[in-house]
Amino acid sequence: MFADPTGAHAATFAAVFAALYVAHQVADHWVQTQWQADHKAEAGWLGRLACAAHVTTYTLTAAVALATVVLATGLRLDPWGVGIGLAVSAVSHYIADRRTPLRRLADLLGKDPHWLTRGGGMYALDQSWHYGFLLVAALFCAV
Repeated sequence: MFADPTGAHAATFAAVFAALYVAHQVADHWVQTQWQADHKAEAGWLGRLACAAHVTTYTLTAAVALATVVLATGLRLDPWGVGIGLAVSAVSHYIADRRTPLRRLADLLGKDPHWLTRGGGMYALDQSWHYGFLLVAALFCAV
């Protein structure tokens, strides 16, 4: 399907994934405001607004990271693929950061409630969810 004897497609994917991964770390831990972190999982409009604000700055951080890689390396990315990839990342990030969907999935899978609430389990599941969708987003961006 993607016959590429030069490995250029794989290199593009690797560069895009690295940029999205770094952007994720920066956006989730540095760019996100304390207000966003404190309220993004709350029920109602305040929680939705806080989460949407976080996802907006998160997605802008990812776009800046991708643009930086493009400018620094001369890499060529399809704007439509990047748009779809960033949309996948944004929507999946919003779902995870609202917390209830991940908690329901964790409960359905029989995850230990003590581990989830006191052992760092929810954070681990949150981050692994994000990484999985960063992989999908990078595939779209690198097409």
